[in-house]
Amino acid sequence: MRRILFIPVCLVVLAAVTPVNVLRASDGGGRAKVRRHVISSRISAKAAAFAAEAAALYDQIDLKEIGLSKKAFEYALKGYHYMMDHHWLGKENILSICDLSQSSRNKRLYVLDLDQKTVLVNTYVAHGRNSGMEYARSFSNNPASHKTSLGFYVTQDTYYGANGLSLKIKGMERGFNDRACGRNIVVHGSEYVGPDFMQMNGISGRSFGCPAIPADETEEVIDLIKDGTCLFIYHPTKKYISRSKILND
Repeated sequence: MRRILFIPVCLVVLAAVTPVNVLRASDGGGRAKVRRHVISSRISAKAAAFAAEAAALYDQIDLKEIGLSKKAFEYALKGYHYMMDHHWLGKENILSICDLSQSSRNKRLYVLDLDQKTVLVNTYVAHGRNSGMEYARSFSNNPASHKTSLGFYVTQDTYYGANGLSLKIKGMERGFNDRACGRNIVVHGSEYVGPDFMQMNGISGRSFGCPAIPADETEEVIDLIKDGTCLFIYHPTKKYISRSKILND
């Protein structure tokens, strides 16, 4: 009798407990799915809002007219926001972009005032001699490479050196430009950058990796961008675009 009574009781207990457990597991999975959907929706909304902001600024500042690619500006603005959020910048209204997707014959340095939504400077800038001839195609963070290092920098203080007035810049991206200080990568003026040199030599001069600018514009440019502004050196190199922590945050 005990065996006969015991079996139905177990079956009743199993019948009562099992559906609840299954329901709970199913409910938990449903909640997780809802959470993932909410998070995905928020990310999509944030990305859409940023894309709208970047497009509006790009048009408002009329950057297409002066040759800055929309993609370079979008990446620059994204990194600028990242640096703002991390409190890396001492002067928050200035954003400088070296668009190295362009020929060195072009005025491919853009200094923007994001508060006033204006272009303060549009001028020439050199790339490293081992990065390429007219176009920059190869980049490095290695000492003595004489190549340009891509990515985001924070400008620092000025000094007078072999190239006259110069501006120190700190590379903020490990593996891409964080050796800039050790390599003595700085903003400085040079006679090999600008239309006069190009007229005589066919192409613009190249540096040891520094973003060198026309000598007669050195003081103006450095005064605008010194003391903690965002500088972005851009090229659509897949290795950088896909691995930059700042761009893929």
